[in-house]
Amino acid sequence: MGKPTGFLEFERALPQKDAVESRRQNYQEFVHEFSEDQLNNQAARCMNCGIPFCHSGCPLGNVIPEFNDAVYDGNWEEAYNILSSTNNFPEFTGRICPAPCESACVLGINKNPVAIEEIEKHIIEIAYKKGYVKPNKSYLKTGKKVAVVGSGPSGLAAAAQLNKAGHDVVVYERDDKIGGLLRYGIPDFKLDKSVIDRRVEIMEQSGVVFKTNAEVGNNVPVHELDQFDAVVLAGGSTIPRNLNIPGRELKGVHYAMEFLKQQNKRVGNSPIEVEEIHAKDKNVLVIGGGDTGSDCVGTSNRHGAKSVTQFELMPTPPTARTEAMPWPSYPMLLKTTTSHEEGCQRHWSISTKEFLGDEAGNLRAALVVDLEWEVDALGRPVSFKEVVGSEREIPCELVTLAMGFLHPQHEGLLKQLGLKLTDRGNVDATESEYKTNRDKVFVAGDMRRGQSLVVWAISEGRECARKVDEFLMGTSVLESKEAVYSYANV
Repeated sequence: MGKPTGFLEFERALPQKDAVESRRQNYQEFVHEFSEDQLNNQAARCMNCGIPFCHSGCPLGNVIPEFNDAVYDGNWEEAYNILSSTNNFPEFTGRICPAPCESACVLGINKNPVAIEEIEKHIIEIAYKKGYVKPNKSYLKTGKKVAVVGSGPSGLAAAAQLNKAGHDVVVYERDDKIGGLLRYGIPDFKLDKSVIDRRVEIMEQSGVVFKTNAEVGNNVPVHELDQFDAVVLAGGSTIPRNLNIPGRELKGVHYAMEFLKQQNKRVGNSPIEVEEIHAKDKNVLVIGGGDTGSDCVGTSNRHGAKSVTQFELMPTPPTARTEAMPWPSYPMLLKTTTSHEEGCQRHWSISTKEFLGDEAGNLRAALVVDLEWEVDALGRPVSFKEVVGSEREIPCELVTLAMGFLHPQHEGLLKQLGLKLTDRGNVDATESEYKTNRDKVFVAGDMRRGQSLVVWAISEGRECARKVDEFLMGTSVLESKEAVYSYANV
């Protein structure tokens, strides 16, 4: 423990952000860094608990008290080594992870939890500045070749780990740049794309080969994978949930990812090959209350939208834990993001019944109705009914559907490989092996477990890489997160 009384002396604090009006004018990251003293104080709040539940809260099993202690002591190389032992990309998770580790922080039982995510981001950024982040070249090559299909966080993690084990790794990406959802889904104001480029350059120097504009099953024939000793599918969950109501075909109703991907392409000076979607001077309606919906809110405000409204079918979440969400479970609480701070009307318990258009087929409004929810004994919503007389029109010229994703794309690669699917449409693989029904083909990330968090994607990629290494070599030099966790607590 860095300072035994730290959690009593210091309150939780987060870095300063640029003013709302300033950050709405650009697509740059706007969260500042802690000063050295501020960072030291936040690390000092970690109690180094006898049973650190933050480990189990993190899907990666990050060894959090130990790196907090190193930060407090100013031992940055040790802090980086501890953090990178479980997390290949702290620069991603430190920016866009919802931090389930903080929800499991013991201090959070009766005080605000340790600012773990911010400390994590500072560790990796300081490590880059000090030159600790170096290419990881394995000079003991196995002679085995592995293809990774998909370059999102899961695919990148699998590629990094397999390269570390001494295998020759080739990553196929169907878009023009590497990163998957990180590149063309997360807005630049949350994750500047130079952060991805910096990491990809390190991986290339480590020996990983990247192929862009390469969609396996389309412009890259599936039989090209035959040359590899193993294949990892990490394509993500890319089929969005639709809203099949009257008027869905009107001009102005789009999936959220269509909208967000275009803006990332604009910022990255990549060509947009379809009709452009823009929110300038429009009344924007975002349907879906999650992080993707929030990203649509922030992007619309930067476009110069006339108004931005966000709908959520579910009732307003509580502001504190209830009996239905005891510590250390991840609580579904009311979340106000930085995008909401920039301007947004938020409505809960509301359903969209129809999109209304003009004579030319352009969207002009949404017909909505309020909902009344019934709850169970723990206050959890279980069923709803429409509130009689609450139907009304909400003016809008642009709608983004941000209601989550169903499953990976089946057409092309998955069908050509003849892979077995689950009842939910994901690729079927055993929990322990990550293997599909096709010989030497493995699967990881959202394509296997369904839509999830970036931290889960990295965890999946790492664990899948270990199983592939075992498959190729009979044993693995890559440690599981359980092994790292056990070693840290000896």
